[in-house]
Amino acid sequence: MKLIVIREFGNYTTTDALCFDMEKLNIKNCIGCWTCWWKSPGICIHNDLEDFYRGYVGADKAIFYAKLQEGFISSKMKSLFDRMIPLFLPYTSFRDGGTFHAPRYPQYPNIEFYYDYDFKNEEDLKIFSDYIYKVFKQFYSPEIKVLHISESEKGETE
Repeated sequence: MKLIVIREFGNYTTTDALCFDMEKLNIKNCIGCWTCWWKSPGICIHNDLEDFYRGYVGADKAIFYAKLQEGFISSKMKSLFDRMIPLFLPYTSFRDGGTFHAPRYPQYPNIEFYYDYDFKNEEDLKIFSDYIYKVFKQFYSPEIKVLHISESEKGETE
């Protein structure tokens, strides 16, 4: 199984996984120029995530370790999500109560999304979880799990 690990905290990884440490990446923000769809389809004008794009679409599973701030993903993780738009086509369809971009690739990875935040109530946790499920449903991930870091089966490695 091909794995990609995207982490904002800890040294979580698995053997033979492609790992992206968000603290070490300088992810530029999407500027909304649409170049990745119209001028150079599938290629962002920023040249900072090519390895991530290849690793993500080539993975069977993507494991995220997200550091939440005030119950939501960090600005860096949000930038990563925004910058994943080149992985999809500009054409949209309406289904399952939402608008979806057409997939650019035949398959996308399953998702395990771990977070390190203790929500004050179930309603806030549900809002956050619903957001993550919606993002990865729109990213065509066939299986999506959103779990607290205490539920991780992976150990922290050096």
